[in-house]
Amino acid sequence: MPEIVLNIALLVAVVVLLGVYVSWRATRIDRLHVRLETARAGLDAALVRRAAVALELAASRQLDPATSLLLAAAAHEARIAETDNREFAESDLSRALRAVIDQPDFRRTLAARDDGAALLDDLDAAVRKVTYARSFYNNAVTATRAARRKLLPRVLPLSGRAPLPDFFEIDDAPPES
Repeated sequence: MPEIVLNIALLVAVVVLLGVYVSWRATRIDRLHVRLETARAGLDAALVRRAAVALELAASRQLDPATSLLLAAAAHEARIAETDNREFAESDLSRALRAVIDQPDFRRTLAARDDGAALLDDLDAAVRKVTYARSFYNNAVTATRAARRKLLPRVLPLSGRAPLPDFFEIDDAPPES
């Protein structure tokens, strides 16, 4: 009789420990998804800010009309792009910014104009924030994918119906300083 009680107690302990472990893994995956959503919101905010500063530069009357039109069109496309085309539109904005800012003596000429230096500082900060935000988001995607690739989350639906996150890959190389 005492042997049966000991076996039952051992079985109950194993089941409880297994339940605690599964619950911990599910909570971990949930926290990773929350981190992922937060990182995505930060990335979206940084991208919108960069497009807004690019539009501000295009509308500042400090560029020639053709350059202003090119930059405004790229920034507008980046702001209204659908999810499927957003990476392409954001990469186009990055290339447009480089084409505008990497012109010979552009920074010096713009900095000499009214509010030009402040506009360049805002643009540099916005471009840097996009780079950081994309890095944070892609790191969150990597961690979430790694956690979901393990055996237990694949066997048990610990992530619920959440889709597997995708990386956000854009050309975000900053303009020359």
